[in-house]
Amino acid sequence: MGSLISSEAAKQKDAAGQIFTLMYTVQLNLSSRLPNSPENDMSAQTPTSEYLRNALAEAEADYVRANPESEAQFRKAEHSLPAGNTRSSLFYGPFPLTMARGEEASLWDLDGHKYLNFLSEFTSGIFGHSHPHIVAEMRAAIGDGLNLSSHTTGEANLAAAICDRFECFDKVRLTNSGTEANIMAMVTARVVTGRDKIVVFKGGYHGGPLTFVGGASVGNVPFDFLYGRYNDLEATLTTINPHAEDIAAIVIEPVLGAGGCIPGDRAFLTGLQQWCHTKGALLIVDEVQTARHHAGGLQPVLGLKADLTTMGKFIGGCMPIGVFGGRADIMMRFDPRHPNTLAHAGTFNNNVMTMRAGLAGLTQVYTPDEAERLTALGDDFRNRLNTIAEVCGAPVHVTGVGSIMNIHTQSGPITFAEQVAQENKELKDLLFFEFLAHGIYYAKRGLVALNVCHTQVDLDRFADTFKRILTKHAPLWRELEGQAA
Repeated sequence: MGSLISSEAAKQKDAAGQIFTLMYTVQLNLSSRLPNSPENDMSAQTPTSEYLRNALAEAEADYVRANPESEAQFRKAEHSLPAGNTRSSLFYGPFPLTMARGEEASLWDLDGHKYLNFLSEFTSGIFGHSHPHIVAEMRAAIGDGLNLSSHTTGEANLAAAICDRFECFDKVRLTNSGTEANIMAMVTARVVTGRDKIVVFKGGYHGGPLTFVGGASVGNVPFDFLYGRYNDLEATLTTINPHAEDIAAIVIEPVLGAGGCIPGDRAFLTGLQQWCHTKGALLIVDEVQTARHHAGGLQPVLGLKADLTTMGKFIGGCMPIGVFGGRADIMMRFDPRHPNTLAHAGTFNNNVMTMRAGLAGLTQVYTPDEAERLTALGDDFRNRLNTIAEVCGAPVHVTGVGSIMNIHTQSGPITFAEQVAQENKELKDLLFFEFLAHGIYYAKRGLVALNVCHTQVDLDRFADTFKRILTKHAPLWRELEGQAA
């Protein structure tokens, strides 16, 4: 595989300049590369329902009445932030809640309401709020001084722990986010192979400027992308085979995260791996979310070992981090003592807060045994929710793996990204506001993520609330079933 590394000087690019350009340039017309023809338009044709419209209007009105302080804060924030917001994923209408504090698995908003936090910072908050082991390490880091302008023992200790835990890594580099890690992995693949095209998947998400949920975002970085169909190996190979000699890498999530928590089929994933090995492309596996599943992420479970892997989220112990790495021969391109070095800088790549918090989280809190426990707990919980939905006769299904899952407002199974476009959005909104009224917080799109502070009592409360809501709206299920018939 070392032959993939080109020795031709003409193929070498100014890597530092390329990285800067790719990270800060947007491709304003990229979406035109992913046509949404009528035959591929899987948009939902959900039945209209006066009952549903009235129930949603009532739930939203109750929400507005209950949260005057959050609304006032939102209006204030609008003066300096577009829509009062600096994280698009957190915005929802009529206005989002503003949280004031958190403790263990609970949140309190500005109006004093307490919620069980089942969003868990979009999976990053696996440690709950202010875990004592992590807080102790962060205080120690502050005591020793911030921003030390040098190598530190912290970065070496954290990197060693990551490589020991995850067999996909021979060596790693640290960044500030999963987004940065994915961009760097793609840059690395392009330089190492001397090729330009990157294969991604409709419904995939690899960071803000690498968004393919519902089609390519106009704000994506300007790589030359090809688009496969997730969980459809035959269709994907039909698309990419004509371009095999130009493909630098296939980038894949073992579970579509933002695309609806759709698990990847093992044969599909291993088929892509074999194609890469045969065609000389690199396989990049994005485990930014799924690294929490099992002791060593999902790759060993699925029979995968990527050329490059990216991680983030919980690896930083609740502080910003991204990780990319893999085969030693590829990662040695970042050794400045070697010719044709690939540059990778970043002021906060080795910031002492993340290094200390990440090491404590990985070795003291979210140990391999704890990872197995939480994964099994999540699988049981998801199955429990699906049983409740089936018994209630509701068109609701929960997908996912382990401790990360997504509530869908359609019946299962859900195996393809385009199925998510068939969601009944009004019903999904109704469930969200009803759960909030019962003191349970998750993502409005349906994402639910467990953390280590959740107890069985917490899961029972969620399940009981789920059953109560679905039972309350039994007339709606009968109405929707009649319309479908």
